[in-house]
This record gives sequence, C-alpha cells and structure tokens, in this order.
Amino acid sequence: MQPGHADAPPPQGPHGPNGPHGPHGPHGPHGPRRPQDPHGPRGDRHKKRRWPLVLAALVVIALAAQGIWSRHNAHAALEREAQRASTLSVQVVTPQRSERALDLVLPGNVQAFLDTPIYARTNGYLRKWYADIGAHVKAGQLLAEIDAPEVDDQLRAARADLANAEANYALAKTTAGRWTQMLQTRSVAKQDADEKTGDMLAKKATLDAARFNVSRLSQLQSYEKVSAPFDGIVTARNVDVGALIDAGSSGGQQKELFHVAQADRLRVYANVPQAYAQQIRANEHAYLTLNETQGKRYPGVVARTAGAVDPQQRTLLVEVDVDNPNGDLLPGAYVQVHFALDGKATPLTLPGNAFLFRPDGVKVATVGADNRVKLVKVTLGVDFGTRVAVAAGLAGNERVIVNPQDSIVDGTPVRVVGKP
Repeated sequence: MQPGHADAPPPQGPHGPNGPHGPHGPHGPHGPRRPQDPHGPRGDRHKKRRWPLVLAALVVIALAAQGIWSRHNAHAALEREAQRASTLSVQVVTPQRSERALDLVLPGNVQAFLDTPIYARTNGYLRKWYADIGAHVKAGQLLAEIDAPEVDDQLRAARADLANAEANYALAKTTAGRWTQMLQTRSVAKQDADEKTGDMLAKKATLDAARFNVSRLSQLQSYEKVSAPFDGIVTARNVDVGALIDAGSSGGQQKELFHVAQADRLRVYANVPQAYAQQIRANEHAYLTLNETQGKRYPGVVARTAGAVDPQQRTLLVEVDVDNPNGDLLPGAYVQVHFALDGKATPLTLPGNAFLFRPDGVKVATVGADNRVKLVKVTLGVDFGTRVAVAAGLAGNERVIVNPQDSIVDGTPVRVVGKP
C-alpha cells in the first residue's frame, strides 16, 4: 500500500475484488447469492421424490384402516352369529277350528241287510244242488235236494195210522150215537152209554194225534228241499252231491249248507266317540268312502243308535243304512263313514307333535309377543289321527311350537323361523 492512499477503494476492474468476476463480485466465489427459484430444476426434482413417499404412506394408512375395519366387522358378525346360535329356532302353528261342518270320519264295518246261514232240518244225503256261490236267488228258489228215505217211509206209515184212526173214530162215533138214542128210551143203562161216548172221544184224540204226526212228517219231508229264504246272493256253498247231511237231531255236528246275503241294501256299523255321541241322531245323513274308489261317495242315513255308550270303549254304536242297487259295496268290506257335525261344536285342534307330556299334565309351548316361551296346560279331546282336539286351555290365537324340546321351560328366548 502507498502512503496517503490507505482509504482508497480497491480497483474496480473486471477482475478486481469487487468486480463482476472478482472474489467478492456477484459472480465470484465470495460474492452475494440470489435466492434460489423454487420452480427451478432442483425444486422439481425434490417434489418428484416426495410424492411416492406420500402415496406409499397413504396406501399403508388405507391398508391399516381396512384391516382394522374388517377385523371389527368380523368380530361384530361373530357376536351376531353367537347370539343367533344361542337363540332356539322354532316353527309355530296356530290352533285350527273348522269354519264349516266338521267331517267326522270313522272306520265302518259293512254288513248285508239280511245275512243268513242255511242248515238242513232233516237227515240224509245230498241228492243235488242248484245254486253255487255268487248266484242271485229269489225267495223260495230251490237250492238243493236231500235224499231222506227214512222220512218218506215214516210219513207213509203215519198216513196209514191216520187212516186207521179215522176209521176207528167213525165207528166209535156211530156207536156212541146209537147208544145215546137208546138211552133216551131207557133201552140201555146210562153207564154203558157213557162208556161208548168216552170211547168215541178217545178215538177222536187218537185221530188228532195221527193227523199231527202226518203234519210233522210232511214238514220234515219238505225240508228235503232246501230253498232260499229271501232274495239275495249265495255267498257260500259248503256241501256237494253225496255228502252226508246231519240235522243235529241225532247228536252229530250240524253243518252249514249255504250262506245267503241280501246285499242290495247294507248295514254299516261305526263306533262314535263319546265326545260326539250327542250329535249323532237317527234320520241324519251320512256317506261312505272307500280307498279303492277315491272321490266317490255312497250316501246313507243313520237308521238307529245303540242308545248307550259302551263302558269298555266309551263309544256309541251307530247303524247307517246304505242302498246298494249296483252291488258296488261288498258285505264285510272296510269303509270310512263320514258324519257331518256342527262347525260351532268342533273343538280346536293341533298336530299330534305339538304336545308336551309332563308329570303335571299335558302342555303346549307357546311363543309370546316378546319371543319367549310360555307353557300352557291343556285338556285333550278326541284323537283324529294326525291332529288332536284340545278341549280346554287355548283361545285359538296362540303361536304353538311344533316339535318342542323336552327340556324347554318358561321364559326361554326363541326365534320363529316360519310355519311347518
């Protein structure tokens, strides 16, 4: 440095310290720096590097949130399923009462209106038969002939005895008349006249006995011809030509020759339960059905009732008469008898699998408005097979559980899943 120029500024040339290219110039290494442009190349590169990190963080957060939410949903579903599994699922029905007349269906036994076994009244051998099973016969029609020569001989002897008795009576009568006339003129004693009159009366009694014997043997001979007692069908023939016929008079076992049934009108017998005995009356209509002829009805009329309940079965025997002109119904067949009862008198009914048989009585499990079980004690009525009448205990609007568990108790929460 030169004296007198200590405060002089340094030279300002282009390469001076303060020049544009000097060390302190704007372009020098120690010169002042301008603020960096955020939109310059380095700022863009910084933003490009930051966006993948942000996206990755968002993805991680989303995945974590999804996992937490799915676990929450799974836990909630598990709780719901556990609660659902812990609640008993049941099916319910309501008691039914028929709005129309109740069709009381009972098994019936068909019998011919007239059904008669035919036996022989005289001993002998079967000479010939004229009607076999299935033959339609008329009253008085000849069915068979029995050969009984002993009876014929007895009848001839009886007729000879009758002729002898008639001759003896005629002579005794004439003699008694003469002696009576002579007694009026006192030509004979009264004792002798009385003896003649008594002899006449004795001969008269002998004559009557001979007549009755002839009549008896004539009837016995008529039994050699076996005839049908009424119009009907021969349902059995138990003898053949040459068979020995024993009428039982000699102590042997009597054998049935034929069996005749009148099937154009039938009697059908049914046992009505005591609960409906008061509703079955004579002259009421009924009808029959057969399993063999589905959909076909055979009308009938209640002819009579027994008028008393059987103490063993607690049933009333009822006879229904049915016309059978075409022979569609066969005697001895099994039928179903339908009685029409008043619908107002019909009880409530439930399926047979809706009852609980407990030591304190029969109960049903009902579902209340709060979906909890309430056991109700009931009184059973008539068993109709698939359904059973409830005589008392229900109003008709209850929801009754079908197939309830034996361990079910009052207050058990249930879930109704539908009707069976």
